[in-house]
Amino acid sequence: MPEKSGIGASEPDEMSEVPDRKKLRSGFTTGTAATAAALAAAHILAGSGGPSTVEVRLPGGERLLVPVTESSIISSDEAMAVVIKDGGDDPDVTNGAEIGAIVRRRSEPHLVHIIGGRGVGRVTRPGLAVAPGNYAINPVPRAMLEENLRPLLGSSAFPGIEVEIFVERGEELAARTLNPRLGIEGGISILGTTGLVKPFSNEAYIATVDSALSVAQAAGLKEAVLTTGRQSEKLGRKARPELPEEAFVQVADFFGDSLELAAGYGFSTIGLSVFFGKAVKQGAGHRNTHAHRNDQDAAALADWLPDLGDQTRAAIRQALTARAALEEIQRAGAEELVALVADKALVAARSFAGPASDLWMMIFDYDGRLMTERRLEGGQ
Repeated sequence: MPEKSGIGASEPDEMSEVPDRKKLRSGFTTGTAATAAALAAAHILAGSGGPSTVEVRLPGGERLLVPVTESSIISSDEAMAVVIKDGGDDPDVTNGAEIGAIVRRRSEPHLVHIIGGRGVGRVTRPGLAVAPGNYAINPVPRAMLEENLRPLLGSSAFPGIEVEIFVERGEELAARTLNPRLGIEGGISILGTTGLVKPFSNEAYIATVDSALSVAQAAGLKEAVLTTGRQSEKLGRKARPELPEEAFVQVADFFGDSLELAAGYGFSTIGLSVFFGKAVKQGAGHRNTHAHRNDQDAAALADWLPDLGDQTRAAIRQALTARAALEEIQRAGAEELVALVADKALVAARSFAGPASDLWMMIFDYDGRLMTERRLEGGQ
């Protein structure tokens, strides 16, 4: 149930750089924000006053002090609080979102009942961690809410507790995530596995890919198409209009991991819809195709076609970007090299996906023109 804006938000640039993670500030998840808001509201309802901070126990046992933005009594049996979600330096749609909780006394002893309110989505399709019909509050945040609130139960103040999580502008924020595609309607998801957000986390990105593939499998699809961003997906969908939206999964630079996941879900056919620059990196066999990890691919590309002229080979070697290399290839009329790139990328894909699935690849130029389409049958 992804809440990332950066996943597929734009087609990655071949020469882009990832910020220095050592200098980036970590933050906390929507699950931690919801738990902190619920704790603050419970303290008010217990007569302890409105706290400026609360201490949240995270899934790994660590404790985190979280600021509380707003809190108030609604009635003798009901209180609310709001926490501003702080994702640190992670480019997250929910960073700065107002995540709140309404806590109510319940007569049932030792019960923590958790529901969603406005701005929290509902799951409508199978294949996710939460069953259809339920609020999109993932299992780990649910467990975190229960663990943090359970010590309050059993007293005269709290025989049992109902917690309603809400998110201001949650439906608006969700439109900028993959939730609508995954069948989560009406708001964002309450997420988190550790309670903390690591900026530009590979694990979070791969988890998003996993969720999208799981939804595609649950929809009964036998074919998945991996794209590196919105533009390559748009072109892939135009080329394969018979496939539903769920078949297309934006995987960014996670070439190897995504193929392994897709094969693990048992798709009989896995496609790749990419621009030329990413195809070169895939053809070079890189598990992760981000530019900062592999900056010698243009030089390698020049050696892939033995009968290139010396002048063309030198020009490709000197190209600073894949776009510039492609211009040299087109200028020399050597576009058979593009088909060779696709063949090499499919061989690399086979090393990650294993032998069972049929593989195909479409490579587009930077004007959106389909340059080549190649296929590798299962077992090859």
